[in-house]
Amino acid sequence: MNNFLLEVLVQEMPYKFIASGLGQLKSAFEKLFNENNLNFTEIKGYATPRRLAILVEGLDEAQKDIVKDIKGPILNVAVDENDNYTMAALGFAKKNGVEKEELYKKDGYIWAKVQKKGKTTKNILEENIESIVLKLQGPHFMRWSNFEERFARPIENVLAIFGKENAIETLDFKIIDKKATNRTKGHRFSEIKEMEIKNPLEYVENLKKMNVYAYADERREIIVKSATEAAKKEGLKIDFNNLDDLLDEIVYITEYPVPVVCEFNEKYLAIPDIVSTTEMSKHQRYFPLYDINSGKLSNKFITMANFVGTDDESHKNIKAGNQRVVSARLEDGVFFYNEDVKEPLISKVEELKGMTFQRDLGTLFDKTSRIEKISDYLCSELNFDHNATLDILRAAKLCKADLSTKLVFEFTELQGFIGENYALKSGEKENVALAIKEHYFPLNAGSQLPKSNEGKIVSIADKIDTICAIFLSTQMDKKKKRPTGSNDPLGVRRAAIGILRIIIESGYRIDIEKLIDYTVRQIANEFNLEVELTLKSELVDFIIDRLFIMFDSEYDSEILEALRKTSPLADLSAFKQKCEDLKAQKDTEDFREFIEQAKRVSRITEDTDKNLLNREIYSDSLKSEEEKKLLDAVNKMKDSELNSVQNLYHLTNLIDNFFKKVLVNDENIEDKNNRLSLLLKIRNKFERCADFTKFKKV
Repeated sequence: MNNFLLEVLVQEMPYKFIASGLGQLKSAFEKLFNENNLNFTEIKGYATPRRLAILVEGLDEAQKDIVKDIKGPILNVAVDENDNYTMAALGFAKKNGVEKEELYKKDGYIWAKVQKKGKTTKNILEENIESIVLKLQGPHFMRWSNFEERFARPIENVLAIFGKENAIETLDFKIIDKKATNRTKGHRFSEIKEMEIKNPLEYVENLKKMNVYAYADERREIIVKSATEAAKKEGLKIDFNNLDDLLDEIVYITEYPVPVVCEFNEKYLAIPDIVSTTEMSKHQRYFPLYDINSGKLSNKFITMANFVGTDDESHKNIKAGNQRVVSARLEDGVFFYNEDVKEPLISKVEELKGMTFQRDLGTLFDKTSRIEKISDYLCSELNFDHNATLDILRAAKLCKADLSTKLVFEFTELQGFIGENYALKSGEKENVALAIKEHYFPLNAGSQLPKSNEGKIVSIADKIDTICAIFLSTQMDKKKKRPTGSNDPLGVRRAAIGILRIIIESGYRIDIEKLIDYTVRQIANEFNLEVELTLKSELVDFIIDRLFIMFDSEYDSEILEALRKTSPLADLSAFKQKCEDLKAQKDTEDFREFIEQAKRVSRITEDTDKNLLNREIYSDSLKSEEEKKLLDAVNKMKDSELNSVQNLYHLTNLIDNFFKKVLVNDENIEDKNNRLSLLLKIRNKFERCADFTKFKKV
């Protein structure tokens, strides 16, 4: 079988594009081969800061020849009265590349058996590679020289070879101005600068001879193993928890990762660990090191250099340069920290008056005041006692105070974490301090939730205020768009999911629709705004959409959509139970029979005057036993029974008998209205349980 190798060598790419670019490249070639009926065994991908490459093993040499019968003109057009082919038939033969003798008659038409020669894989690749590469999408693409085409970075070399082991060919094409070759370049500091690749299967090992590890997972293993061993020699360790993003970045900024142990002055350990570790891991791409025994943060760290060789002087320069950079940053941290702690955290709240939250929606001080009010409302709804409420309100008052500190201004990702530290320094209760940090949780869709009631309540209050404020701001400024999948100012989708996760996992009984009402009123009253009538429904739909996204892996779309109009946000625990109930019943025979009747009720009442729902119906005004039995069963149903579809099954036969024996659209207007009113009452009860018309297949 044939193998195909493509490598696009460029200047160093943005690391966030590399994995995405490789994924796009693999998908594009898989699509190309499938569309051209070319079989292959496997597509492997390789990526470094300077190269994107794919290796396709077991690739067909060419498309299979295709023979197919093509229908031509109808016989009375294709053949004349003397049974000779007309110009129409001859034109059909010429168009399809066959002789007239090869035409044949069938089913009243002229036909031709046409053989289409399959194209070679080599030709297909040469015709499509440039287009595939230049269709890759990513941020910050650029032009260079006088070329119109864009790419992540200027292309330096293209390697493209195809064939069997002893018959490897270099493909004939260009990407922009770079003609394909059978050569590639190694690490910038490798002794071997360039090499011919004679066999695609030898690509990875050939690169290693030039100090390049092409496989990202192999680089990851090398980084973890070598850094761990380097730390161990110092009596230290690396905590790889929560370092996935850092590992990903280092993997894609190195071709030949080498650990270098560095250190900083121990005086910088006086500031909170979160400052030092954030500076090292988030800003400088370093691994913080901890004492093996005590677990305390050390004044040493590891940087992964993209370096080849054992030159001591070069290693010293790498070490000195990184130590100089981190010391300067930590010196700033020490200064800001010492300045901030001169005053208690509560004194920082007043400074929030000078910090804008949203244009036309006040300052962060205003937002903090609303968070306090919303938190108080939630405490009341959940019947928290007086002392618990006081702690929650204290946390709400202080939750944004650290945003006005010098340290958070410099290190914005430390918001909340620094607030907790400063609160403890200021003598605040531990639960209050913890809530200041936790109210930002979850930091993303799947991350840690607040553990304390204080953190949960303030987090919900903060997030619902942000969501409602953003929707209100779009009401005031029509140029702004409501949050959608791509337009999400201040992360309101994440905020909505955070609220839902906290409520569901805590088991809180919070009516989110009422919470939205309360919050919108607070903002509107504060800024003398008139609220559009559609605003609440848009907010409710927005959060329900997030809820359904959260649940789409557990429940199919029919179940979720069937419950959309049952006020799922009023009680999330009850909503989840309804989902479970429908999931358990959906494939049962009882459910199928019930759905059939429920749909009949919905169809018949679709265009019925909804005022008939309020019509009083008395048993003695009904003429048939089927009507009376159905009315009696409906009247006896309690609201609590509408939580489960199983409680509705006893109506299945009653409804069926009703439709068999009763004419709904009777000539007698009183009888007709009684029957339509009865069906509307049934439909109303059904819809309080679920919209059963959403179940398409039963």
